[in-house]
Amino acid sequence: MNAIICGSGLARDCITAVWRKLRSACIASKPAPTLVCVLLLGFTPLAHAFDLQQLSDQLAKPQVIHGDFIQEKHLRALPKPLTSTGTFVLARDHGLLWRLKTPLQQDYRITAQGIARRDGTSWQMLPGKSAGAEQNRLFLAVLQGDSSGLQRDFDLQLQGTPDHWTLTLTPRSLLLKQVFKQINIEGGELVQRIELQEAQGDSTQLKMHNSVSNQPLSEAEQHDFAQ
Repeated sequence: MNAIICGSGLARDCITAVWRKLRSACIASKPAPTLVCVLLLGFTPLAHAFDLQQLSDQLAKPQVIHGDFIQEKHLRALPKPLTSTGTFVLARDHGLLWRLKTPLQQDYRITAQGIARRDGTSWQMLPGKSAGAEQNRLFLAVLQGDSSGLQRDFDLQLQGTPDHWTLTLTPRSLLLKQVFKQINIEGGELVQRIELQEAQGDSTQLKMHNSVSNQPLSEAEQHDFAQ
């Protein structure tokens, strides 16, 4: 068997090359393949594992996503979580419309330009350092599959398959460590659940359900993003 030299290329490519070479040798082996060969023929290489780039591509596919959400805020000082519900619209080329329905009604718009709150018939931009601003920006990055943006601030660990995966975010900077202990994200074709574990012991759980990606933006939604 010819040797395979793994130089400065990606380890994943190296593993694939070795696996293919061994598999070819096993197929050609006479008189009968060894147990190692049987195992090699039955498994695919690690290069086929679900990775961050594939997750980003998967989450970035839909142009528009409509859905409902349930948000639970668990505070150490309260025996029961604070629960809010509403709907959301995620548009790949525009941003996120976040519409609270209960216990109060309030609409938010999250885009690359910042966060705005609906005030009557217009939108008012919120200060960049307002409470919840960083969490909302994080939601947008997660829902849009922006793993490159997340990697600037977090260590990412992905487990699972395209149909059922879990992404764990651990903050890198001292500033973020003062806010978050860990962030867990679960999903399949789309994001289904986000859990924010805060450094002080509180946590937020966000569940997205009834999500659909086959409906375009309505005229009203286009107007909301355009303002």
